Order: sequence, then structure tokens, then C-alpha cells
Amino acid sequence: MKAITRIEHSLAAAVAASEDASCPPKLAGAIRHAVFPGGARIRPQLCLAVAQACGMDDPELADAAAVSIEFLHCASLVHDDLPCFDDAPVRRGRASVHWAFGQPLAVLAGDALIVLAFHTLARAAGKSPARLPGLLDIVAAGSGMPSGIVAGQGWESESRVSLVDYQRAKTGALFVAATMAGAKAAGSDPTPWLGLGNWLGEAYQVADDIRDVAADPRLLGKPIGQDALLGRPTAAAELGLTGAIHHFNQLIANASASIPECAGADQLRELVRLESERLVPLAMSQALMRDTAAAA
Repeated sequence: MKAITRIEHSLAAAVAASEDASCPPKLAGAIRHAVFPGGARIRPQLCLAVAQACGMDDPELADAAAVSIEFLHCASLVHDDLPCFDDAPVRRGRASVHWAFGQPLAVLAGDALIVLAFHTLARAAGKSPARLPGLLDIVAAGSGMPSGIVAGQGWESESRVSLVDYQRAKTGALFVAATMAGAKAAGSDPTPWLGLGNWLGEAYQVADDIRDVAADPRLLGKPIGQDALLGRPTAAAELGLTGAIHHFNQLIANASASIPECAGADQLRELVRLESERLVPLAMSQALMRDTAAAA
């Protein structure tokens, strides 16, 4: 089974396990709207790829770790789109949760997904219970304070913020959680996988900054120009578009170089390469740099 198919099956099973006849149907609908259909599912893909590279002797726990991280990511998108933050009407090419279901259900759906992330992880630890405390710590660190995705959102309310601190919390934290949780779920030391998560997470945020300036919103599935409109710190604003592209390419190179030597190293490097091309296609980056040079 392909990794993306396995992830979709695991997500569907976990969501279904949280529903029964006593569940408020509109809230259940809002949760499903937030999770399906998904985006690239790069975080759970990365989690499973690292678990596979480390031996993956407990597939159920690895699947649960991947699912928990994706639920936290989906929750962050639901909350990020709310009127008190981005007030985004569109997400993944269709109405955002608060536009489709209203603000109260969007807040509750995001909250429910956070709880479901940890519930899913706890329920899957029967075979390897000794790994659960470390996994919970990794996933909680990626989502809460002081430097998880909640902190990343919090930095947007500060008058001064380091771009690196903001990007590492806003986006990088869940990538770190994905790589380290994949190793931990397989019974391996998660520390050597910290670098891959850090580099790839920062690259993903820089790519998002680039695409917010230059991408086609129809292909991106959400409005562009939001960073400038909301006054957020971005790599494109700080380094210029060409500088941001060079920075992105270096981060991808660093991510590939940081992969520990293991049986699945080549497959992980290929995953990083394919994801970099999806995020900032070479043809697009070359065209942007030509246009920037011509306008100078």
C-alpha cells in the first residue's frame, strides 16, 4: 500500500472512531471538512518514512503518530483561518471551516482535533507502552509552548519577532515532531532526526513565503498576498524574492545532508527532493529570478 493511501485510511479510521450516534452531527461534519480532502500530507508521510528507515517494528504506533501530527496540523489550519487571525474564506481550494460551518463550530472542530490527536496516539500504544511517554512529549512540544505551533501563532501578536524563531515555531515545530516521532515510534533514538525536521520545516515556511508572493491562488488553494496584508515577517520581505529562493534551495540541501545513514536514507532524500519540487518548482523559481533580474 502506498504511504499516502495508508495515511488516508488511518485518518478515516481515527475520525470514525470518534463518532457515534451521540455525536453532534454538525460538529462531526466540521471535523471531517477540516481533515478531508487533505493536502500533500507531507508531515505524516515524513513520520512514516522515518519510522520505516528505523525499522518500524510497531506499524500501528507509527500510523498513530503520523495521524496525530496531521490532526494537529489540520487543527492549526482551522484556527489560523478564523476571523481573529487570517479571516481566510478558502482553504485547500474550498470554503474554510468557519465559512462553511460558522465560527463556533470551527473553534470546536479545531479543539476536538487537538484532543483526538492525543487520544489516537494513546490508544495505539498497547504493544509498545514504554514508547508512549516520549511520543507524547515530542508531539506536545511540537504543538504547544514554548516553541510549538501555538507559540508560532502567538508570535504574530508581538511587536518584534525574530524571523527564524517565528518560522521554527509556526511551521518547523511539527516537522521536527514528525521526524522525531517517527523514530520514537520505531523504538529508535529520535535525536539524530532533529536536524531533518528543522531544515525541512524552515524550508517549507520559506516556500510558503515565496508562494504567498508569486503563486497562482487557484493552484495554491488559498488567497495570496496575506503576509504583506497582515504585516507578517517573511523570508521574501527580509531577503527579497531571489534571496528567498536561494535560501530555500540551501535549506533543502541541508535537509538532505542531515539524514542519518540508514537503510531508508536514499528514499528519504528522494522524498525531500520531490517535496522541494512540489513546493517551489525549478521552472517557477528560474522564471521568478529572471523576472526579478529584468526588473532591477
